[in-house]
Amino acid sequence: MSSSLRRLHPRRCLPLLAVALLAGCTIAKPRTDDPLQKYNRDAYQFNDALDKAVVRPVAVGYRKVTNAPVRRSFSDFFTNIRMPITVANDLLQARPKQALQSTGRFLVNLTLGIGGFFDPASQLGIPLEDNDFGITLARWGAPEGDFLMLPFFGPSTARDIWHLPVDSYFFDPLSIYASNHSYGGLQYLPSAMYLVTLRSRLIDSEGFLQSAYDPYVFIRDAYRQQRLYQIYDGNPPIEIIQQMQGLDNPNFDPEQLLDQQRAWEKKHPGKANKP
Repeated sequence: MSSSLRRLHPRRCLPLLAVALLAGCTIAKPRTDDPLQKYNRDAYQFNDALDKAVVRPVAVGYRKVTNAPVRRSFSDFFTNIRMPITVANDLLQARPKQALQSTGRFLVNLTLGIGGFFDPASQLGIPLEDNDFGITLARWGAPEGDFLMLPFFGPSTARDIWHLPVDSYFFDPLSIYASNHSYGGLQYLPSAMYLVTLRSRLIDSEGFLQSAYDPYVFIRDAYRQQRLYQIYDGNPPIEIIQQMQGLDNPNFDPEQLLDQQRAWEKKHPGKANKP
C-alpha cells in the first residue's frame, strides 16, 4: 500500500466506498416478519418503563417551563445543526442536487436564522430532507435484516442500526463536539437537550399509541412504514406498500385485524376513546 493511502483518514475513505457500492445497486424488498419478537418485546418493555420513570417526566417538565415558540426555536436549532448528516449521506448516495439543497438550507438558517433558532429556509421554499446512513445502506442495496427494538434507542433494524455509530462518528456535529471536548460531562448536554426536544414532540400524539391494542406492533409497523417512505423519497412503489400491509398475502384477512382492535377496545374503553 502506498504511503498516500496509509495517510487517508477513515472519514475520507467513506465517500470512496460509497461510489464503489452504488454501482448497480437496487433497493432490497422490505421485511414484514419479526423473528426476534420475544427479545424485541422485552426491550420495548424496558424502554417503556425507562420512559415512564425518567424520559417522559423530563420532557413534560421541559414543556412546563417553556412555551411553544421557545420549543419551536430549540427544535429548529437541533434540526439545522444536524443537517450535515443529511448532506453527507446525500453525497454518499450520489445525490448532488439534494446535497446542495440541504447545504443551502443549513447555511440560510445558520445565518438569516440566527444560528438556526429560526427557519427562514422554509419560508424561502427550501424543503427539509431527513437522511441518514441507514437510508444510505438501503439505497446501496443492503437488505433490511431483522427488526430490532434497541434498549435506550428504540426501533431499528439490522441495517438501520449502523446509522448510530457511523453518523455519530463521521457526520453529527453534536456527537463530534462531545467526543472532542471534556467539560466534566457537560459536553453531552446539547445531545441530551436534543433528545428531550424529540421526546417532547411526541407528547401530543401519545393518544394514538394508547389507543392501539398492541403498542409494540404499532411502533414496529409505524417505524417500518416511515423508513419505507424515507427510502423512496415519500413515494414507494404500490407493490411495496401492498407487501408491507400484507395485501400481497392470499390469506390476508383485514376483518381479523379489526376484530382484534375491537376486542382490545372493549377491554380498555377509557384508552380507546382518547384522541
